[in-house]
Amino acid sequence: MFGRFGWAEILLIVVLVMILFGSAKIPSIMKNLADGINVFKKEMKTTPADKAPVAKPAVKKPAAKKAVAPKKAVAAKKPVKKVAKKVTK
Repeated sequence: MFGRFGWAEILLIVVLVMILFGSAKIPSIMKNLADGINVFKKEMKTTPADKAPVAKPAVKKPAAKKAVAPKKAVAAKKPVKKVAKKVTK
């Protein structure tokens, strides 16, 4: 697939990349690519036993229902009648 590329085609691709991205962007792109490769290699070397176990979120259990005592009937208060006193002079 890539065996047909010669030095002239590769040079042309490099020139086009330089024109499109500029000389200031290419080092930052290469740095990000290298960082990504290093992180990938590091993750491939670690085994599942090396990784810390993931803590499961606490599951809140519903509260147990309490026994409810039957409510006592409250005697209704009777309204107090006001008695008007006769004022004598």
